[in-house]
Amino acid sequence: MIFQLAVCFTVGLVIYWIIRRNPKLLRRMFKPGSPLFALGYQLYSKTSVGHHLHQKDLRKARQQYPDGHSVVEVTELNGIRIRPIPFLQDNYAYLVIDTPTNTAVVIDPGDPEVVQYWVEEEGVSLTAIFTTHKHWDHSGGNKALRKLYKKIAVYGSSTDSIPGLTHHVVDGDSIEIGGLRFTTLFTPGHTVGHTAFLLHSPGGDIPDSVFTGDLLFLGGCGRMFEGPASTMLESLDKICGLSESTIIWPGHEYAKDNLEYGSFLEPENPDVLTKYDWVKERRKERLITSPSSVSEERSYNPFLRTSSPSLLQALGIEDMSDANVAANRAKILSELRARKDKYFYKL
Repeated sequence: MIFQLAVCFTVGLVIYWIIRRNPKLLRRMFKPGSPLFALGYQLYSKTSVGHHLHQKDLRKARQQYPDGHSVVEVTELNGIRIRPIPFLQDNYAYLVIDTPTNTAVVIDPGDPEVVQYWVEEEGVSLTAIFTTHKHWDHSGGNKALRKLYKKIAVYGSSTDSIPGLTHHVVDGDSIEIGGLRFTTLFTPGHTVGHTAFLLHSPGGDIPDSVFTGDLLFLGGCGRMFEGPASTMLESLDKICGLSESTIIWPGHEYAKDNLEYGSFLEPENPDVLTKYDWVKERRKERLITSPSSVSEERSYNPFLRTSSPSLLQALGIEDMSDANVAANRAKILSELRARKDKYFYKL
């Protein structure tokens, strides 16, 4: 086992050294669907190679963006304070604070240094880590934060081999931290154990919030690394089944690319074009584009509109109303994802 890990680590470093000097080669070799893309994913997600590269990327991003990749805004929701924490090139962690008790939860702390900074800046007691999935950019700070905060609990799915995990969760679990109340939503597809966290509003007079990790983004969805399109579709439908007012907090700043693709698919969809114009103006100033809402996403996110006649027409797909609806929606989702990958991997 040690020899195998050493070989994987060496191969990974050699590949990494080569592609760092030739970005176009990187795009050719590692475009989605290629054998090397699959190999690279395995090295990243299941060996120490991924952790090593994550640490290098963190150091580089801290130098490039000493104040974070985006300018964020803090949201106050009736005794709940949500602070997005930008890190790496486009990731967001979230510090969720129960202001009456000064207790906090952090979601997907891929960079422990910046999380520690904001915990101290806010002057809160960090009690728990929620991890949507195992990828290093979402889980890479778990163990370091456990060393800093000795009694901290780490919640997530054991199916996903999350580092530092102390509390395994399944679909529908209820978690209370201070005055914060969460429900776990099992949402596999991106990884086998991906889990979203639904934050319930106190008193029910403000919208709930859902932290979607790499399942759902503003205008897009995650890649299906560890599950078929049918599994991802069920997970996306689970989010769509929430109240339309539910606030969506995604794990990445992908809105501009996602809406560019959406406007390419449906150049006459006013919801897509309006949101795309808004996002482009925001990104000129490096302003955060999150959050959005379930209602908004259903109007312009193609990955949530696999039954839309206008989208089927844009894809050149005939009406499938008489066929197996679920199976065909999964095929459409797979086609949308494949076309998006090709759209952004043109050379």
